[in-house]
Amino acid sequence: MNLTALPQPLLEDEDAPPLMFDAPGSRPHTDFMRPGIRERILAFLADKGLRKTLQREAIIEAAFSTTEHYTAEELLTMARKIDRSVSRATVYRTLPLLVECGVLKEMDFGKDYKFYDPNYLEHPHHNHLICVDCSKIVEFEDQHIELLEDCISKRLGFSPASKSLRIEASCDELRQHGACKNRKAEG
Repeated sequence: MNLTALPQPLLEDEDAPPLMFDAPGSRPHTDFMRPGIRERILAFLADKGLRKTLQREAIIEAAFSTTEHYTAEELLTMARKIDRSVSRATVYRTLPLLVECGVLKEMDFGKDYKFYDPNYLEHPHHNHLICVDCSKIVEFEDQHIELLEDCISKRLGFSPASKSLRIEASCDELRQHGACKNRKAEG
């Protein structure tokens, strides 16, 4: 079977480069925001007559400086590490703009909140495996799954407009060792 796991989260990776500052008091930047993302977003905002603000810049930087899925509240926390003045309202107004721009995908994994996927542009056909024990989200691609989805659609007389596969599974680490390092403490 030819499964390809996508890159692991950069923000939680101990070897990942930290946010960097050129001089004291300067705004942080990252070396891993994908090329063209910022320009595409800024052009989209300009076309809509919306201003480029420091808060929006911090949100964009936070949103695309990770490969990890995140909620609006998690994005708020990440953006505030870049600019403490980022407001919750600006995050909640900016997320739909990023989705409309086509650079971010909103995902519903059956929770009371949405997740946002910053890997959508590079891997538009990836799938998700979600651990029901620790809520870890693992992205993967498999050419066989894509072929199967196409075959099923055609056999039933449809042409796919979009595809999404979500597998919910129990964590082997928890089952084998009685604990999972990804599981959040309850309480």
